[in-house]
Amino acid sequence: MFCSKCGNNLAPGTAFCQACGTAAPTSTAAPTIASDASLPAAPVSPHWLPPVTRAYGGFWLRFVAPFDRWPPARRRFLAICIPVAMLSGLGAAIQGMARHNSEPDPAAIAAFVSSIALLIGVTTLGSWLYYAYFESSDWQGTIGKKVMSLVVTDLNGNRVSFARASGRFFAKIISGLIPLGIGYILAGVTEKKQALHDMIASCLVLLR
Repeated sequence: MFCSKCGNNLAPGTAFCQACGTAAPTSTAAPTIASDASLPAAPVSPHWLPPVTRAYGGFWLRFVAPFDRWPPARRRFLAICIPVAMLSGLGAAIQGMARHNSEPDPAAIAAFVSSIALLIGVTTLGSWLYYAYFESSDWQGTIGKKVMSLVVTDLNGNRVSFARASGRFFAKIISGLIPLGIGYILAGVTEKKQALHDMIASCLVLLR
């Protein structure tokens, strides 16, 4: 540090110049600015979601997707299972009772009810595994959705887990219970083209 008047070299901490008596200049340190790393992070709302850039799959695209609608898939499966049950002896037992006008055999009735319950159970199990597996796979959709270039995602546009795909499948039961198919028709009128089961499972159907 030097005197501003005579240029004499001043020792640190000196208040006045020893040569001319001029007050020593005061040094002001430049204010330091905290680095970005030390600044607190801006709070992020837990409800914030990144934007989905792909278009939503509308009602008609989903409706015309072949091999992808639950009721037709169930009918096709039953069309295979019922003949198998008849060929296994159930049909012969029913025809025997009708031919002889005999009283219904409790064992035959129990076998019939058990067969129907088994058919429903196998149908539901097969459909659940089909939908949940394909929708949580790399395809992100069933064969019908693959043909129509549709994918099932979460609300962020990401691939869904097997559990979420399973929840979406069983939520279709609720959609099917609403008269006139309104649970499915919602996919054509809602903002994000979501059917009722999509809303319940927090899913979207997007164009690939």
